[in-house]
Amino acid sequence: MTRTDLGMPAFPPPPAFPPFPEAAGEAVRDEVLRANLRRATHTIRDKRARAVTELADWDRLRAAGKAIKDHTLRHLDHYLLQLEAAVTAAGGTVHWAADADEANRIVTTLVQATGAREVVKVKSMATQEIGLNEALEAAGIAAYETDLAELIVQLGHDRPSHILVPAIHRNRDEIRDIFLSEMGRWGRPAPEGLGDDPRELAEAARLHLREKFLRAEVAVSGANFMVAETGTMVVLESEGNGRMCLTLPDTLISVVGIEKVVPTFRDLEVFLQTLPRSSTAERMNPYTTMWTGLGPSKGADGDGPSAFHLVLLDNGRTDTLADETGRQALRCIRCSACLNVCPVYERAGGHAYGSVYPGPIGAILSPQLRGTGSDIDATLPYASTLCGACYEVCPVAIDIPEVLVHLRERVAQGGPVTRAGIRVRLRPADGHTAERAAMRAARLLLDHPGALRTTERLLARARRLRPRRLPGPGRAWTDTRALPDIPAEPFRDWWLRERGNRA
Repeated sequence: MTRTDLGMPAFPPPPAFPPFPEAAGEAVRDEVLRANLRRATHTIRDKRARAVTELADWDRLRAAGKAIKDHTLRHLDHYLLQLEAAVTAAGGTVHWAADADEANRIVTTLVQATGAREVVKVKSMATQEIGLNEALEAAGIAAYETDLAELIVQLGHDRPSHILVPAIHRNRDEIRDIFLSEMGRWGRPAPEGLGDDPRELAEAARLHLREKFLRAEVAVSGANFMVAETGTMVVLESEGNGRMCLTLPDTLISVVGIEKVVPTFRDLEVFLQTLPRSSTAERMNPYTTMWTGLGPSKGADGDGPSAFHLVLLDNGRTDTLADETGRQALRCIRCSACLNVCPVYERAGGHAYGSVYPGPIGAILSPQLRGTGSDIDATLPYASTLCGACYEVCPVAIDIPEVLVHLRERVAQGGPVTRAGIRVRLRPADGHTAERAAMRAARLLLDHPGALRTTERLLARARRLRPRRLPGPGRAWTDTRALPDIPAEPFRDWWLRERGNRA
């Protein structure tokens, strides 16, 4: 049974993603999209910059967050087992999912066991990563997003394009039109004569969602953090819809990546300062919800779910952990600060990345979780200028440019990687033969100073013959860049002539 059988619109099938250069080339020609992105990203990053300067110890908080995450990743097995014991002792049930298919089967079985035909969801990138909504639909279960931006994306039969603001590519006029045309097909219709004022749009969403909150028996959530010592789940959000999901239904199922665990409750002190400022530029999130196991159940005080299930998701994370350079991507706390300063993301938008994780963090995380076998994942490490702005704003100091270069080497040269826990050797990706030849020639030249000196002098003498564009594979580079001028003499000759005799 599908959503259509239930009288509800069906989700669009998962798209086949083109390589990043192709998708980005189409996106940059969309003037409305670029205007929406430029306005939103500049606003968010300017507010974040002001919020961060309020803390005199920001650099120390950043270093502390990095240290906590690195320590946890080095001892991840220990802290996950500690977390499982704490959640179980508090009345919850822990499930382990090696990949997306297993996680979807677990959640679908849990929902079916309740007899429910629909679930409400609080924003969870992990469930988007595994395609949970589509898996539930195939089982005849309707999944309703309740985060405002996620609701806009779902009603618009769209895909998220930003970690913090999934509907960042939409403006108010577009959102109003989506509400007017689609809300009635999914539940309570939008009020007649709905305008594009943000307060009107938010009220329309509130009324639409309220009926779903009040009748839902099952909720699905993610978590920003999991505390190993207490088994506590932590969700940060700005609207209160998450708290409705986490408290009203009888059954709560949380799907969380294994990297979200932190050792102690005290560790939250660092992240509850850095995450709000880096994401929404707030000192504290309006809603910070924490729960441990069941808490007071509906059978006792009528408060909270009577069943709690935690699904711990791997889905490539253990393989990523095996890469000493690439594993730092697992520090990510999903603040989206790197997206808001990235010149590539600002122009191309999130859809071009072909992943639920767009922007600079997506360019290093997706190719590790999914591998570099597809066209989109083989091109993502090149979706960057390597300007370093992403590293400068990251609250856990992920050196994204370092990982990008590391992954480019993997794509172009191949080499050993871990896949499904097994060490394998990748073959170089197609289309990089000329690049490998150029790197070998450069290495040979740089290893022989005499040959390098001769080459520099020959280029200086032939500088008037410099072409405007490179031939062959180099043409793609000069399609968007001007070749630099060749100086009249090499630098080393100038140095010897001008300063060579100085002591």
